[in-house]
Amino acid sequence: MNMYQLIEKNVERNPDTVFLVRENVTYKEFPKLVQARATTLKKAGVKAGDVVGLLSHNLPQFPITLFAIWYLGGTVLLLDTNLASSEYDNMTKTTGCKLVCAEKSFFYETKNFEFFDIETKDEKTDEKLKPYPLKETDVATLSFTSGSTGTPKVVPLTHFNLVSCSDNLEYLNQWLRPGEMFYAFLPLYHVFGFAVGFLAPLHFGMGILLQSTINPNAIMADFAQYKPQVIPAVPKLWEIFRKKIIDGVKAKKKWGIVSFVMNNQKLLRTIGAGKLVDKVLNQIRSVFGGRARLLVAGGAATKPEVEKFYTQLGMAFVQGYGMTETVGPICCSRPLKKRVPYAFGAPMGDTEVQIRNKDENGIGMLWVRGKQIFGGYANNDAANAESFDKDGWFCTGDLVWMDKNGELHFAGRKKQVIVLDSGKNVYPDELEGLFIEIPGVKSVAVFEHEINDKTVAYGVFSVEEGMTMDKLASEVANKNKKVAAYKWVTHFAMTTDDLPLTSTQKIKHHVVRQWLIDGKYTNRHD
Repeated sequence: MNMYQLIEKNVERNPDTVFLVRENVTYKEFPKLVQARATTLKKAGVKAGDVVGLLSHNLPQFPITLFAIWYLGGTVLLLDTNLASSEYDNMTKTTGCKLVCAEKSFFYETKNFEFFDIETKDEKTDEKLKPYPLKETDVATLSFTSGSTGTPKVVPLTHFNLVSCSDNLEYLNQWLRPGEMFYAFLPLYHVFGFAVGFLAPLHFGMGILLQSTINPNAIMADFAQYKPQVIPAVPKLWEIFRKKIIDGVKAKKKWGIVSFVMNNQKLLRTIGAGKLVDKVLNQIRSVFGGRARLLVAGGAATKPEVEKFYTQLGMAFVQGYGMTETVGPICCSRPLKKRVPYAFGAPMGDTEVQIRNKDENGIGMLWVRGKQIFGGYANNDAANAESFDKDGWFCTGDLVWMDKNGELHFAGRKKQVIVLDSGKNVYPDELEGLFIEIPGVKSVAVFEHEINDKTVAYGVFSVEEGMTMDKLASEVANKNKKVAAYKWVTHFAMTTDDLPLTSTQKIKHHVVRQWLIDGKYTNRHD
């Protein structure tokens, strides 16, 4: 099966189900929009085998254009909306892309390719134009891994990879139901948003409510109006929503009773106070529209107190793990009564995992194998030789360990592990998880640095106004006592500026370190 056939399957099974919710477009109507866009793109010169760029926020024209390119037998180059023009030039040149479908705001002067306004009104549909007979082995999308200059890594994903990911998402069938609504504000050009906010609705015959901004007020307004049942977000946004809810309740001086009910709801129901519990929880759940049943997190680890907050509200909270090379989620947390904090789950579907070269703490390199795993980087034999073994296992580059429930935990990227002069390893994620609990700390990056010719674990803290260096130093010292002495962070910098983030709200550690070297962070404790 190819991706266009997924739409055709839904036209047969769920013809009158609304697919694009805000636009009120059903599955039966969607292919007509695709055919019209395909007609327009064909006149623009697109033909089978072409690589066509897609540079847009989550507008309805994004999925329409995506399928139109496949309709014509092309390959889609998914472009991040947060890059510089020089990066787009490099990415299109590397992939042989001559046309980029983009929002007008992204247009710039370039000799590398032509722009096509993605919001162009389509011409009259050519009814004779039929879907190109794509094979499952044809490349559906091209994406760049982090680092789009120099010698880039280009990830080709076939229709087989994408459909296999769709099949593996059947793991979520206890929560996802045909005809219900996915909230899609995570960028569709990113693999997390693409897999969870796009492939999952297609697999289950659900609707997609597209949102092109991550502005919390716009999102909350959507929740109130449309009342989605499934909401995916990165952990940072779940923290923001939680803080916004708690601050709102505190402003009404009701946090004491709400907190008491959330923490003692089982007891309260036992003694006959169930109506009070329902009244309190329903008021909080109404922030998400009142119908949300499943919240999905991915892209980074979620703090245990954040996950606990939402599960206490009576909503399932699922943590996933994946990467571009695996078409997003290959592991997903289970609905366990006693989950180990920070677990990101067990393998889904046909995905196999191995943890190789474990240390004394059980931490080792994660290798994966399965149908949704890509077949190798484009035109990069050196990277492929390093990333795959002879049996087809792919090295993720991530260090993990497995808990008693069979769920995996992220210990850090191999390239980010701090190797001290003693030879001992320090994992930044472990320390960042400790320090983020300090009141007044908004975010923190821990990385390898040199102080007086000695390799140390260095921290840069983004803090709220009012935090002092003396107070932060005291808090850091207290947190250090929770880990072995060789892991202690005794050198750090403090700033009230936000740390630089990726499109999925991950901290750009290499940028933070460079800014430290460049002297951007002057409030230091060395």
